[in-house]
Amino acid sequence: MPIEITCVAPTRSAIGEGAVWDVGDQRLWWVDIPHGLIHRFDPETGANDTFDFGEPVGCIARREKGGLVIAAKSGFWFFDPENGAREHIGDPEAHLPESRFNDGGTDPQGRFWAGTMKDMGTPEPCGAFYRLDTNLSVSKWKDGFWTTNGLAFSPDGSRMYLSDSNPKVRTIWACDYDGDTGTPGEPELFFDTRQAKGRPDGGTVDADGCYWQAAIEGWCLRRFSPKGEILETVEVPVEKPTKPMFGGKNLDILFFTSLGQSVTQREAQPEAGSLFAITGLGIKGVPQARFKG
Repeated sequence: MPIEITCVAPTRSAIGEGAVWDVGDQRLWWVDIPHGLIHRFDPETGANDTFDFGEPVGCIARREKGGLVIAAKSGFWFFDPENGAREHIGDPEAHLPESRFNDGGTDPQGRFWAGTMKDMGTPEPCGAFYRLDTNLSVSKWKDGFWTTNGLAFSPDGSRMYLSDSNPKVRTIWACDYDGDTGTPGEPELFFDTRQAKGRPDGGTVDADGCYWQAAIEGWCLRRFSPKGEILETVEVPVEKPTKPMFGGKNLDILFFTSLGQSVTQREAQPEAGSLFAITGLGIKGVPQARFKG
């Protein structure tokens, strides 16, 4: 079966991001960060419903108790897109008004992880990764990042991946992960993207334990072995893919979001910022846990 890439939701978002497939409702959830929009795509009907959160949204996850958990400009929130109900959990960076949350997701145990970045003014390495536990306590794990990104967990939950997209860093790391306590080990170099085109953006893993990277500014997605070896490069029709995520009934469709603002060669990528789907890869993903808090 040949590989096919299709634009399935032509939103032309400013910063399409945060793709997460929910096995329970069989929908792909994703966001347009600066516009604060949350999208819900149904591959069976092609419908892409949109909900306005009212402030920049970095990443989201479905919540086991219903609705969503969100990492936004003003911290962690619960949000019910059906009725608009909002509940603020807390803002660990209220003292950094120029920062916001960026990439994140759940670990296999149902904790919610999200990273921050400075979004206004002169860039600085003041980003950090935070863990929202199921009792709603918030813990900072590690700081000193420019643009937190690439968060994903191996299928067995024993490994955590993360990256920094900033041109000064453009590095992917991996570390051991203790699922019982939610504690990562010390990050070790996984791949320095100076060796290949495109900086590291969002990431996910497949059922074989391989890590997928959206190569922003690289016009491609890249698949790595658990040892950090490039196994496959999939060229895509947009310059700035941002977040891959396996979905569909059989978890064999690789969806990816993209960035629409500040792209070059606009005429060559009219759907930049939209949601795309790749079929025919012959590879399956792993289910994403819902937040259990």
